[in-house]
Amino acid sequence: MTFNDIFKSSFLEKAAEFSILDVGIAMLLSFAIGLFIFFVYKKTFAGVMYSASFGVSIMAMTLITTLIILAVTSNIILSLGMVGALSIVRFRTAVKEPLDIAFLFWAISAGIVIGAGLIPLGIIGSVFIGIILLVFVNRKSSDTPYILVLNLENDKAEDDCIEMIRAKTKKNLIKAKTVSKSGIELTVEVRLLDMSAKLLNELLAINGVNNACLVSYNGEYTA
Repeated sequence: MTFNDIFKSSFLEKAAEFSILDVGIAMLLSFAIGLFIFFVYKKTFAGVMYSASFGVSIMAMTLITTLIILAVTSNIILSLGMVGALSIVRFRTAVKEPLDIAFLFWAISAGIVIGAGLIPLGIIGSVFIGIILLVFVNRKSSDTPYILVLNLENDKAEDDCIEMIRAKTKKNLIKAKTVSKSGIELTVEVRLLDMSAKLLNELLAINGVNNACLVSYNGEYTA
């Protein structure tokens, strides 16, 4: 056996099968789409604390997925081994925002499409998804829900507050009521007639109302 025979079936021969130009184009396009996804994520982020690391992870996921697909499409045996290796991977990080899951799937899908060589599909699909998210996520709703928390002294104050809430809001729903020796705590979901918070001042002026608080409500409530 000669020295050439030792390396005849090694990875050095497989390295020659790759086109540096194709790999470079795929990675550059994947990076560009990842930047676009990152841009849309920043523009549509509606939370309080923006996570820059999550945005960078979206770009990295697009690049990594493209790299994996480029390797998988070059060798059927390698693709089977890759599937088996990735099937044992478990991700334990909890995703709090449902929209973040959409961005993760978007990044993975874009990486798969670009890695498979379907460049027009990857570009047109990503632009279309980005426009849809920018239009619908950033759309301001005039029917914003709020949570109204009242600390009351007696039942009379509760009845007066409920009557005023029904008259001054479009929709209202009692979410919780806590009764103690010190008084009553009432939690109500409301839809205001306008974006003014004057209702809070009017409720506080009622006899028997010790405290009134109005907070933004994202649709989730834990009693």
